Formats: sequence, structure tokens, C-alpha cells
Amino acid sequence: MTRIINRQPSSLGRVALACLPFVLLIAAYVLASDARLAVNPNDKLLPSFASIADGFARMAFEPSRRTGEYLFWVDTLASLERLTLGVGISALLALMIGIANGMVPYVRAPLSPLVRALSLIPPMAILPILFIALGLGELSKVMLIIIGITPMMVRDLQLRTESLPSEQIIKAQTLGANSWTLLLRVVLPQVMPRLIEAVRLTLGSAWLFLIAAEAIASTEGLGYRIFLIRRYLAMDVILPYVVWITILAFLMDWGLQKISAKAYPWFATSKGGS
Repeated sequence: MTRIINRQPSSLGRVALACLPFVLLIAAYVLASDARLAVNPNDKLLPSFASIADGFARMAFEPSRRTGEYLFWVDTLASLERLTLGVGISALLALMIGIANGMVPYVRAPLSPLVRALSLIPPMAILPILFIALGLGELSKVMLIIIGITPMMVRDLQLRTESLPSEQIIKAQTLGANSWTLLLRVVLPQVMPRLIEAVRLTLGSAWLFLIAAEAIASTEGLGYRIFLIRRYLAMDVILPYVVWITILAFLMDWGLQKISAKAYPWFATSKGGS
């Protein structure tokens, strides 16, 4: 008798099982929306898919009467610029500090406790401080992302660096490798796939910090638009924006996964390709 934990779905079955929760969620929404609209045709809480499509078309394909811009795409570009800059700087800082903390005891001694302390500070708690110190411009929004995700990424890469087999380090030094060669030829190739994994794991937090910053002080962006129109209960616009943010986050995660699998196939195999 084959135990259920040893049974694997087929390729088609895996696709069907992956789609099943989304189908159930959509069906539940349709039923709830129809029930509310039957009682009140002007209900805004759960609009019909036709209303959602109209709201999306209005934001994406009709120019604003005030600015003449296509607001949906302007908001998307503004948010992606902030997110890309924040996550990119965070990844670079995490790579440098994480490896240094993991390899050099004289760096780890002063920096590791600081990084640990910073990782425990709720980033949202310092958002007002950022706005006061850096103003309401782009810098404060990007800095919130950096402060929010960099410490956790640093700690992750530090642990990965410290977990490298000591035999590799000793053998490389025995063969005459200096510190720079050891970093480039032994440590960096094994840490880079972990960096990509860390970026994937912190994308959700990065989006959270971005939307929070845009909601408080911004004139464009996906988070700004959601919080601007919430006062009108415009769920036909809010829902497409939320779905779009989810799609963008999924595409980023999928792209990073493919890059990791292509550049570091041994790492993808060891992680089960997740």
C-alpha cells in the first residue's frame, strides 16, 4: 500500500491542484457579489466583474481629465522604480556586509550585534522619522525599503557564509589563495544564489513598506492610488490595483527563480526547485 506522502501528482494534476484554490476563491467572490448586488444593485463593496473591468479600463486606457496621463501606468512605473532601487541597494549592501560579517572576525565583532539590533526595529515605527529627516520625496520611500529588508538579508547571507565548509576555506588557503581570491572564487559563487533567494523572500515585505510610504506621502504610485480612492469606496478600482500588485510580485519572484535556476542549477536542485 502506497502512503499518501509518497504519492506524486502528474504534471497535469499539479497544474490542476495549483489552479484549484484560485478557482474556488473566484467562485466564492462571484457568489458573494451576486448576493449583495441582488439586495442592493448599487453596492460598492463587492462589485461585479463587469464593473471591475470598467474601472480597470478607465484607469489604464483613458487619460486623466486633470493631467492627461494614463494613471494606472504612471502609478506602476513610479512604484517599480522605487521598489527596484530599494531592493537593488539592499541586495548590494546585504552581499557586502553579509560576506564581511561571515568571513572577517574583526568585522563581525562590531557589525553583527548592530545588524541584529536593526533587524528587530519595526520599520513602520521609524517612517515618521524618515519623513522628518529626509523629507517627503523619493529618498524617504526608498530608505524605508532599505531599512526594512537589508538587516534580515544581511543576517541570512552571514549565516550562509559562516556555514560554508571549513575544509574548502582551508584547502584554498593551502593552495595559496589570498583573501581576495578566496572571496571571489570560493565564497561568492556559493553565496550569490542565496542572495537571490533572500531577495525573493523579502519581496513581500518590500512591497508592504513601499505601499505604506506611498499611502502617507506621495503624488503617484500604486499604494498612493489605492489609499486615495478608498475614501470613495471605489472597489472597482482598488481590486484591479491589488491584483496587479500581486501579479507584479509573482512575476518578480518567478523571474528571480528562473535566473537562479539558470545561473546556479546545483542550488535549485538542492532546494527542490522551489
